[in-house]
Amino acid sequence: MIGEYGAESGNGGGAAAEPEPEPTGRLIVTLADELVEDAQAARARVQQLPGVSNVQVDPADADAASEADALVLSSLGIVVVNGGEQQEAALVEAAAAEDDPVLAVEQDFPVQALQESGVLERDFLEGYAAAANDLLAHVQTNGAPALLDADLTAQFQDTAAFTWGLQATRVNTSRFSGQAVPVAVLDTGMDLGHRDFVGRRITSRSFVPNEAVQDGNGHGTHCTGTALGPQRPAGGVRRYGCAYNGNIFIGKVLNNGGSGTFVSILQGINWAVANRCRVISMSLGANIRQPRADFTQAGDRALRAGCLIVAAAGNNANRAAGDPGFVGVPANSPNIMAVGAVDEQLRIANFSARSNPVSGGQVDIAAPGVRVFSSWKGSAYNTISGTSMATPHVAGIAALWAQASRLTGNALWGQLIRTARRLPLPSVDVGAGLVQAPQ
Repeated sequence: MIGEYGAESGNGGGAAAEPEPEPTGRLIVTLADELVEDAQAARARVQQLPGVSNVQVDPADADAASEADALVLSSLGIVVVNGGEQQEAALVEAAAAEDDPVLAVEQDFPVQALQESGVLERDFLEGYAAAANDLLAHVQTNGAPALLDADLTAQFQDTAAFTWGLQATRVNTSRFSGQAVPVAVLDTGMDLGHRDFVGRRITSRSFVPNEAVQDGNGHGTHCTGTALGPQRPAGGVRRYGCAYNGNIFIGKVLNNGGSGTFVSILQGINWAVANRCRVISMSLGANIRQPRADFTQAGDRALRAGCLIVAAAGNNANRAAGDPGFVGVPANSPNIMAVGAVDEQLRIANFSARSNPVSGGQVDIAAPGVRVFSSWKGSAYNTISGTSMATPHVAGIAALWAQASRLTGNALWGQLIRTARRLPLPSVDVGAGLVQAPQ
């Protein structure tokens, strides 16, 4: 997950201590359903604004997009306006009118990718486990006693053949590979020359001005590896990827320093939906409590197009200090699946955010997110932790289910929830439970 206002931050620390983000100055305008896929009507509406003349529709060039007065994201029915107070006032007035297609006007904010540095100390985890085990005697899920799996106390661990995450989610025994299922990873890009992906077809686009898709950070390559890594890595390491025959779509929405904006993320979603991706994986977000209209509508319109968006719940918790955190944007949108993280003993990760008491703010499902081994920039590998690492597990397994069941959109969401492994932990932390692969 992307930590402060979006990045991978496993240290927690509590939302109260975090500064308010500064808006970028761009306005994100959500239009009515009838303007989705009607680029001409959307363009005409935004051109009515004062000072708006250069309007681009689904621009392929990130540099040109950054210089436009407005961008139309046609598959989502969203418009981005580089405007000032005059344009904002006109749009807010339009949103208040019943007969205007403008539904909402929101500010764009920055995000930053910061995966957790290092892994949690073993002695800390042992102490945390004692507290968690004491809690298990009293925990209830949705008001009913939690169900215990007979093998719950088993310790998962990496082997020479598989990561612990693939074992815990039963990917290692699945007969499915995600064959031909298009999956988009929206992140810091990907190491396109990584030895483990040689020969794989990769469709990519950068939404970051002045930067190519090539991953100079590592975070995006790691997430891509977990979701779509090979069955037999060329590096001779254990298997770490879920859907090894999935079609790879890489949208660079965060720069090499790990920074991006809501606008770049929405551009990536728009591109993935236009390319008929069945799953979008977003290990990013912002520590903002209230859901946003733009991501809520983007998630809904993606689902209706047969595309499930999976997003990291957040890493703003510090449970050892009594702070459970909260699910932030965009995972707190009702139409985006929020993913929490568990460790090798299927305990909630110290940093994993708890459900947010807003409409859509619940954690929907959990996945392995502690000490996760995967690909890294420079044809290397790395082991890191975060809800960022849990999210691509769910995305890759969603691709396996899409192949196995041919389900899409809301039906695919329901299948993941129905088949999750129940855990003796509060649903506010792990939702339906641990994601499981089809067999």
